Amino acid sequence: MDGSPALLLLLALGLGEYGHGVQGYKMTVKFRDSSITHPRVGQRLELECQAANEDSGIFWVRMDRGRTLHFIVFISSMARTTFEGKERTSRRFEATKDSRFYRLVVKSFTPQDEGNYFCLMNSNQVLYFSPGQPAFLPVIVTTTPAPTTQGGTTEEDPSPKTPDPDTSKKKEPDFFCDIFIWVPLAGACVLLLLALAVTVVLCQRTRSRRCRCKR
Repeated sequence: MDGSPALLLLLALGLGEYGHGVQGYKMTVKFRDSSITHPRVGQRLELECQAANEDSGIFWVRMDRGRTLHFIVFISSMARTTFEGKERTSRRFEATKDSRFYRLVVKSFTPQDEGNYFCLMNSNQVLYFSPGQPAFLPVIVTTTPAPTTQGGTTEEDPSPKTPDPDTSKKKEPDFFCDIFIWVPLAGACVLLLLALAVTVVLCQRTRSRRCRCKR
């Protein structure tokens, strides 16, 4: 049986969420080592699927964090294995069958192997699948230490602060702009004052002449 195309077709037709089973074809998936809760990087991880009494082989599938399905291997009832790409062997996985137990081995666990593992069985064109077995690396929580203080005062940065060169560059153009604006204004004011003074003097002379003519 060609595992990968058949699996994808059946999943597209009948699989909405992992973890459901059907009465009469109950399957279970678990770690062979019951003491394992989270795999470690580089660890050899063994999973075991117990199928129904009458079966026609099972598929091992992994669902990653993004809920994308990844076909791993099909193990026939005669213990023949077909990995991705129709290969008989895999660099990353091993697969065996012992009676009704189908086993999958992740040779060296990596973050790429994280996900929910479950097995599926196709019987009479009906797809049956087991609950998923989560296999995720332990979450490492890192905490940032708070800054220490002595005597209720915070430590100051001993290094002197140099002025920002960008700030000094901005001040220079402002200074020149002030010169170009205020110098012409001052000159205009001086000219206006001179013109006003000349006008006043001329007006006084004109009045004195008029007064002499009337006499």
